[in-house]
Amino acid sequence: MGMKCTQEITQKVKSAMLCIQRFQWEQGCAAQALLELEGRTDELVRLCEAAVMRNAEDGRVGVMILNESVTDPAAIGEALIEAANHTQSPSLTEAARKLYEYLKYQAPRTKDGVLHHFDGEWGKEQIWVDSYYMAPPFLCRYGDVEEAMKQIQGFRKYLYDPETKLLSHIWHDGKKDFGRTEHWGVGNGWALSGMTRVIGMLDDRHEVDKGYLIAYVKDLLSGCLKYQREDGLFHDVLERPDTFVETNAGQMIAYTIYRGVKAGYLNSSYLKYADKARTAAHSKVDAYGFVRDVCGMPNFNAPGVATEGQAFFLLMEAAARDLYEV
Repeated sequence: MGMKCTQEITQKVKSAMLCIQRFQWEQGCAAQALLELEGRTDELVRLCEAAVMRNAEDGRVGVMILNESVTDPAAIGEALIEAANHTQSPSLTEAARKLYEYLKYQAPRTKDGVLHHFDGEWGKEQIWVDSYYMAPPFLCRYGDVEEAMKQIQGFRKYLYDPETKLLSHIWHDGKKDFGRTEHWGVGNGWALSGMTRVIGMLDDRHEVDKGYLIAYVKDLLSGCLKYQREDGLFHDVLERPDTFVETNAGQMIAYTIYRGVKAGYLNSSYLKYADKARTAAHSKVDAYGFVRDVCGMPNFNAPGVATEGQAFFLLMEAAARDLYEV
């Protein structure tokens, strides 16, 4: 049995998360964490309402000054649908529809239909591993499983390294070369946790898609877990011990494992890795509820604090609770 996490700890981490200034994907991560931890609460609705208040005409939500993020706005998509269904709010329902139509019909993409991560001059024509988490779960929850799978398979085409069984961070489609070839720990965590959410939504009509995703998750886990340190953590670039030791990749991997074991497609032999990462993450929570030494804002190139680090602590805890305590 895994260790218990007290309500006091989760509430501190949650409160600290909600105090952090947030961009589009960060608002989405926070909302998803609350959805999985607590369900359809007033706080979830507030996060979605606030994102919709900052919408753009093209359907993107949570817009902050420059409207350049293509897939990041969709990070809140599943929570937005849940909030719309819960409240029967026409404005939330319409926001979800417009966000879907933006991704499906307007968003910039490669010639073979894979979504770019940005549409501004900085980052233009790039595919980022982060997008695994941002777009496919929303597309799937909206009912477009085909498009969700198309994106997952497309990201794999451009970013997957079969020799290491890991994903690179950025492919620059304009230059036909990697913008960042490193196997970023959190990036692989984005992919694992995003696909885990999609697997959880697929019913018996999509057994082939589910089988593909389960095999892919197992493949990525085998690539990642060989680099878990004795203390349960991972380096920022997984196979490079000269990069800093980082907290959030472990949380994302633990979340993936707990959800997979609970659903029955991962066996219990994975739990030792998840439990070790979870114990390490608990040791990083300070007196104010900040999860320290995650890949930190604002530039995500040094250990620090970040909304996503807070959110994945809560997602990890929700997954552990659902496995061990229910």
